[in-house]
Amino acid sequence: MKKTLLIILVIFPLIIFSQSKKLTLGEAIDIAQKKSPDFKININRNQANYWRFRRYKASFLPELRLNATLPEYRNAVRRITNDTGQDIFVTQNQLLVEGGLSISQSVPYTGGTLSVNTNLERVELFGLDDNIGYSVIPFSINYFQNSILFNEFKWDKKIEPLIYEESKRDFIENMEQISVNTSRRYFELLKAQMQLNIAETNLSNQDTLFQIAKGRFKMGKIAENELLQMELRLLNSKNRVTTNTVELKRTSQNLARYLELDTENLELDVPEQLPLFDVDVEKALNEAQSNRKAVIEFRRKRLEAEKDVAFQKGNNRLQLGIRANFGISQNGDDFNNLFNNFNKQQNVSVSIGLPIFDWGVSKSRRKMAEANLDLTNNNINQEKQEFEQEIYLHVLNWSNQRDFLITAEKAKEVSMKRYDISKKRYVLNKVTITDLNIALEERDKAVFEYLNSLEKFWRDYYILRQLTLYDFINDKKIEVEDILYD
Repeated sequence: MKKTLLIILVIFPLIIFSQSKKLTLGEAIDIAQKKSPDFKININRNQANYWRFRRYKASFLPELRLNATLPEYRNAVRRITNDTGQDIFVTQNQLLVEGGLSISQSVPYTGGTLSVNTNLERVELFGLDDNIGYSVIPFSINYFQNSILFNEFKWDKKIEPLIYEESKRDFIENMEQISVNTSRRYFELLKAQMQLNIAETNLSNQDTLFQIAKGRFKMGKIAENELLQMELRLLNSKNRVTTNTVELKRTSQNLARYLELDTENLELDVPEQLPLFDVDVEKALNEAQSNRKAVIEFRRKRLEAEKDVAFQKGNNRLQLGIRANFGISQNGDDFNNLFNNFNKQQNVSVSIGLPIFDWGVSKSRRKMAEANLDLTNNNINQEKQEFEQEIYLHVLNWSNQRDFLITAEKAKEVSMKRYDISKKRYVLNKVTITDLNIALEERDKAVFEYLNSLEKFWRDYYILRQLTLYDFINDKKIEVEDILYD
């Protein structure tokens, strides 16, 4: 009984470990869009952009802030100016406790900041009879604007929503890029599996044919050169099996690690052709222009260049700022009397900066900004043309790719049938070894070309989705929810 149990404990894990995991292309893409390193990077980037937009939205909301000094002790000699205008040195030995609340609000229409403040101070002087003093500001209204001629809030209100929308579309495009990357790894492994299978089949066939050739050589029916040729084919087949085994290991590791699977022993399904559907160039262009991040990026780049021009024009010629304050205050040594007979506290200041002669620095900055705007517009026009050309060429290529795949599949079937016939005829000694080798090479080449055509067919399909962010099979726009919650 113990011996039986020991055998089970040893063999059972080996059986589990050796089990292969069956996987289709669709399943691999679903896993990659939830577990792959590219997905995790995409999620992190999307979260960073989301919180950037949340920060921008919050900047237009009121901010309540507490400022306090609890406490500050000071014992030092300081220089102060007395009432007669003389500088004297006094010893300060005091304890300061201070606290205040402020609420501030950005003013998008003007570009300034409005705030309401309240503050209370308590100062205790050590070594004097009247050693406690208070100061209170029940309320104070402040307004500050750095520049009247340039409103940054106005430009941010145009640009930041575009950046956020661009990030959402970028997220979907990156998810579609994961589909492209997964299909590439999937077909690398699938081709490696097929190549190893073909190599092993060829090795078995070559060994059989070599044994037949040795018998014919002993009977004097073939020359030694043909026998050596068969032996060389057999040796080359052994080498190809070894090479393809290593390639299979490499590609299986690449796919398993990308999908974070717990096994590298994968059994892949050969993808079937997609359902028939037509892609109209105009529809593809319209969907791409509606859905792609590039269209938002064009607008954002132009606005950023225009913002720089407005900044240079608003600050280089004339710098005009404003600061205003209105409130009441009181101070004294009796806390109970602080809130009577308040003193007024108000001031307004306007600052002006005007370069009279700066050796053309202001003008050069403005001209540089204007030149950058012209360059941005030219680049955008060029990128738009490349954008439309990329869509047009890919749709055209996609329309032809299905025909290529059908032709490649037919060529594979014909070459396989031809090789089977040639092999049977060689066994009957009705064709030469050269004819058999040609049939074998053409069969292997046709199989590889079919796999390459099938890979390109599927990769082009996912690239088409990425370029348009549109699902042509289901005839709908690709949304983030469609990807994350399928």
